[in-house]
Amino acid sequence: MTRSTTVRDLLDEHGRTHAEEAGIRLRNTPAPLYQLLTLCVLCSVRIKADMAVAAARELFAAGMRTPRAMAAASWQDRVNALGRAHYRRYDETTATALGEGAELILARYRGDLRRLRDAADGDPGRIRELLQEFPRIGPVGADIFCREAQGTWPELRPAFDSRARAAAGELGLPKTPAGLSRLVAAEDLPRFAAALVRAGLS
Repeated sequence: MTRSTTVRDLLDEHGRTHAEEAGIRLRNTPAPLYQLLTLCVLCSVRIKADMAVAAARELFAAGMRTPRAMAAASWQDRVNALGRAHYRRYDETTATALGEGAELILARYRGDLRRLRDAADGDPGRIRELLQEFPRIGPVGADIFCREAQGTWPELRPAFDSRARAAAGELGLPKTPAGLSRLVAAEDLPRFAAALVRAGLS
């Protein structure tokens, strides 16, 4: 099987980002960027990705799509939304983290993650550092954000975390972000990175 065939098959079978699955129409505006951050918080515990996606959908359906709405919701509202997605093992601590994170983004960035981007001055490493100042976001959560947002924030390209690179190696593809980025068009980088992670998990 050629590399191009492998890549095409990956995109066909696994090429859907977590943001797409959560119903986030990702673009460089405050609400979808915050929704992606929320999804990354949900993915930052030992839980299946599909459960985190379901929890994000429940939060958004309950109106918690912006930091102001998340902060205004009660802790119990957040717990209830997470419970409806069966995100129960971490529901209480995650409800707290989401509330505290919403307050932080409102206070520090006036509700707009584009200001975090500006504060990082185009440095991908600094973006990762600033993301990790939000409750519950660690290296994994920051990697997920950068992997998904690289289609919107070009300075993050190419974003292939260790899980994506490991899966690439198993499939006979390059193991470096630069090598992998040459296999697809720039607009397909988020889907390709997500597909590699999913292939590694399966």
